[in-house]
Amino acid sequence: MSAHAQLTFDEIVTSEEIPLHEVTFVVVDLETTGGDRAGDAITEIGAVKVRGGEVLGEFGTLVDPERDIPPAVVSITGITQAMVHDAPRLDSVLPAFLEFCRGAVLVAHNAPFDIGFLRAGCERLGLDWPKPKVLDTVRLARRVLTRDETPNHKLGTLARVLGARTEPVHRALDDARATVDVLHALLERVGPLGVRTLEDLLGHLPDVSPQQRRKRGLADALPNAAGVYLFRGPNDEVLYVGTASDLRRRVRQYFTAGERRARVKEMVAIAERVDHVACAHPLEAEVRELRLLSAHQPRYNRRSKFPQRAWWVVLTDEAFPRLSVVRTPREDALGPFGSRRAAVTAMEALQAGSLVRRCTERIPAKRPSGRPCALHELGRCGAPCAGLQTAEEYQPEVVAVRDVIRGHRDDLLARLEDELQRLSEAQRFEDAAAQRDRLAGLVRSLERGQRLAALAAVPELVAARPDGRGGWHLAVIRHGRLAAAGGAKRGVRPMPVVDVLQMSAETVVPGAGPLRGAPADETRVIYRWLTTGGTRLVRTANPWGEPARAAATWHAWLTRATNGRTPYPTD
Repeated sequence: MSAHAQLTFDEIVTSEEIPLHEVTFVVVDLETTGGDRAGDAITEIGAVKVRGGEVLGEFGTLVDPERDIPPAVVSITGITQAMVHDAPRLDSVLPAFLEFCRGAVLVAHNAPFDIGFLRAGCERLGLDWPKPKVLDTVRLARRVLTRDETPNHKLGTLARVLGARTEPVHRALDDARATVDVLHALLERVGPLGVRTLEDLLGHLPDVSPQQRRKRGLADALPNAAGVYLFRGPNDEVLYVGTASDLRRRVRQYFTAGERRARVKEMVAIAERVDHVACAHPLEAEVRELRLLSAHQPRYNRRSKFPQRAWWVVLTDEAFPRLSVVRTPREDALGPFGSRRAAVTAMEALQAGSLVRRCTERIPAKRPSGRPCALHELGRCGAPCAGLQTAEEYQPEVVAVRDVIRGHRDDLLARLEDELQRLSEAQRFEDAAAQRDRLAGLVRSLERGQRLAALAAVPELVAARPDGRGGWHLAVIRHGRLAAAGGAKRGVRPMPVVDVLQMSAETVVPGAGPLRGAPADETRVIYRWLTTGGTRLVRTANPWGEPARAAATWHAWLTRATNGRTPYPTD
């Protein structure tokens, strides 16, 4: 029985600098009613736990598949319906097996088949798949053995070629025992080649390109500390920027089979060295990454193609202002948006809730000479272009838009909600759904913008977050930008460290717009850090708060309207 399914990224063995003799392997084999995970079931599980060549334990049991076993399968495995009649069902066997292999590297011959059935069983039973590291002895054998040594890579063939003590007979525990012997024999083959750790072993799997293998030494000089790493090319250009909580371990992963992205493999092939910037904590690393992406725009970082990609909705500066989507924010701008389409959608929602004109021509304050358009006939515009509305009469609509962006009033949102109610009562349900989505999107955008603007308005804020080891990660934030970062380890008084950080922090001169000139991505990252993980405020120059009529007051409505989905936008 065979089934070829691609393992997920999380299931591929990742880089671990653990000596192989200290690694606990659980070698598993399954027998099933067939090769279809959706329609077939497990009939037997066999597993052997080994470490350093020593057997630590075995797990073996028949499983009631709760369906008939095809005669063709019976002829192969010898497992009959009578044998599994009184066997435990998978709902009692699988939890015990997961406990047996907890914390170990799973090994299987043709791993996609066995791991696929185990994962599918977890999904059916509502169990969490633990995403263990997985090693496939088929792939390892293809890398280690030549065609002269073995005609194929079937378990029976490899057991004979490598002198396994147990003959595989299509019974789970016996086949697992045979696979243990195959695994040990293969590890003996790669030992003289310098394979001493899981990471080394991974470097010999087929998915590792020669370029990756040759350049593993680029990570040797990196520290086991948090920070930012920069791959540089032959002309010293920055090819790729990333962050890591452990720089050396993360960079070494680029030279293993765990790295499967074609673009990254291409980048590794031309990289000449890896620089790094050590950081006090993950927040500093994330902010420095954003700044380096903006400065270098490395071609292998997808997000660096548009480092200044924020869009904003603004009121134009003219006698009869209108809404416009721009790149450069100004006072009372709504944003930031990750795409122009998202900004246009928010602008259309503001237009739907107000009588602000939608035409794009410039209208003089005196003696306009235009003609009313269809929107005027529909009651959606006061037609200032035709002189039917003075600048003074038009101003309240402008104020309504400005106030809802600032969070001073929510009249415009109430208008949209009233229209939603009217459409629902008229049983125009498709139109009502569209209106609901328009209002929900606008509330999300307003709430995000108001939260970030409130943070950027604070001249200085000092915050501390527990580092998980009894100490503190510290940050000085000025107008939405990270001005200084540091830490106080366990036993170190944090306040003197805070004083030093404040004195040495970067000077931030506020700029224009709601974010005072701060990059939108950086302010977003800082806001998330401040509002999660138990972060505490230590000092603030001014109170950090939001407007009384901010969009956050619409949380209850938004939760009902979106059936409890997250109220925050993702763009």
